[in-house]
Amino acid sequence: MSEPDVRAEGAPPTPPPSATLQTRFRGFMPIVVDVETGGFDWNRHALLEIAVVPLDIDADGRIFPCPPTSAHVIPAPGTLIDPKSLEVTGIVLDHPFRNAKTERVALDEVFAPVREAMKKHGCHRAILVGHNAHFDLNFLNAAVARCGHKRNPFHPFSVFDTVSLAGVAYGQTVLGRALQAAGLPWNAAEAHSAVYDAERTAELFCKIVNAWPQADASVA
Repeated sequence: MSEPDVRAEGAPPTPPPSATLQTRFRGFMPIVVDVETGGFDWNRHALLEIAVVPLDIDADGRIFPCPPTSAHVIPAPGTLIDPKSLEVTGIVLDHPFRNAKTERVALDEVFAPVREAMKKHGCHRAILVGHNAHFDLNFLNAAVARCGHKRNPFHPFSVFDTVSLAGVAYGQTVLGRALQAAGLPWNAAEAHSAVYDAERTAELFCKIVNAWPQADASVA
């Protein structure tokens, strides 16, 4: 027979133990990533811009976005650029203020805050969060391979995809429509900037995760 409930009438239930980012995602550190590219084929087309948004967690176990880090990227030798992609992104490759970096330098810049977040939260690996996440991960992995980067903090194939999450939560899979369904801001004129899209994707991911019933973090 179960023990009787001895709480005073009307008293709130005891809350579950507060989650940490280490326990919330089984040791994975979620990092929102967006890339802008010279086309759709990560084996042939250039990486042109990358932005990362680490996440944090408050005392109530609710996750929230941190400030972004981004870099413009010099097209790697041998990679291609489809002019139609530049029309969509609005990227001007020879713009004097673009301040583009080689792939190696750009990756070092965006990986630094990822490692800081992992260390802060005791996570053993970063996991990419993105809208059509494997697109971003494939371009990231291709750039890592091209420049021989040996310290990629991201899991090589696992992701959290907000297309799937938004489809379940709101019945929408297009980023702008999913944000609108979630009651979050969206400005189509600013879309296709890696920073803007990463920030909006981070907001969408956090809202969906925070609305999901949280399991007891002490349960193995």
